[in-house]
Amino acid sequence: MTALPESGRAWFLVARPHGWPEPGDVALRDIPVTEPGEGRILVRNLHFSVDPYMRGRMNDVKSYVPPFQLDKPMDGAAVGEVIASRAEGFAVGDHVVHGLGWREYAEFPAEHGTKVDASLAPLSAYLGVLGATGLTAYAGLFETASFKEGDAVFVSGAAGAVGSQVGQLARIKGASRVIGSAGSDEKVKLLTEEYGFDAAFNYKKGPVRDQLKAAAPDGIDVYFDNVGGDHLEAALSTLNTHGRVTLCGAIAQYNATEPTPGPRNLALAIGKRLRLQGMLVTDHYGLRPRFVKDVAGWLASGELKYHETSVEGIENGFDAFLGVLRGENTGKMIVTLDSETHQALSDRG
Repeated sequence: MTALPESGRAWFLVARPHGWPEPGDVALRDIPVTEPGEGRILVRNLHFSVDPYMRGRMNDVKSYVPPFQLDKPMDGAAVGEVIASRAEGFAVGDHVVHGLGWREYAEFPAEHGTKVDASLAPLSAYLGVLGATGLTAYAGLFETASFKEGDAVFVSGAAGAVGSQVGQLARIKGASRVIGSAGSDEKVKLLTEEYGFDAAFNYKKGPVRDQLKAAAPDGIDVYFDNVGGDHLEAALSTLNTHGRVTLCGAIAQYNATEPTPGPRNLALAIGKRLRLQGMLVTDHYGLRPRFVKDVAGWLASGELKYHETSVEGIENGFDAFLGVLRGENTGKMIVTLDSETHQALSDRG
């Protein structure tokens, strides 16, 4: 068997941020690499995911995901190659999705990993369009928002990994109109010209409420919220009677240092009989087989398109995370630890 490395690098949280995370809040350190124990595997990570929800995990508050611990490696979704195994059903060379990202090597119980097929899609896709990100879009639209053919749909953060997939799924399943907001003219162009949105606007160019009303003169039936703040307030004004809102994220307030006020027009939900429902992808893992079948088919047919923003090198992982919080990514933000492997798989995909 190939000799294992003695150590690998991992990102640690060393201080809890106040407002925007700072470089001094984290540290890249060496940690030992050990042989896997019985029933466990050792994985060399090829890609890991950085996501907006991770900002909340930097705070010492109780939430749906435990906070990162100080002076411990951070974690999150990753995909890599098994380099040592003492678990039945996992062999050296297998590719596995797991939850110990933010590091070069991960050793864990085999049942915490899921084997994936690199011949079906680039491995990084299993962190995005075919992973929890894609399932969030699928479940949030079809289950939480009870989407039905003919609905008009508005998506905020629409050029991001979740939002871009929500809009396309709505289009594929017969939405009457799909509208997206994004933070640059380039992203707006991507939404309409490549992803097939009927309309899109740059929220930095004017009040969201005014731009949304212009883009949706007949109102909207579904709002998929990745942003919160002025976007949610604008959607409440524009939603038709019996409209539905999926509350997926609130990136506009993740770095706020004071509590942010709720929408000033929430009372509209009464007369319009609106439904606002939060969603967590962990409640919808039962949909995974149907989701993978549907999405793999739409990818193969070309109906569904996706982009990734890949940052090379673990040393740039924290900068990639800050980039997500600033909206610098188009589609899923991936930190790639093996550029040659990533390029070969991307060419294949």
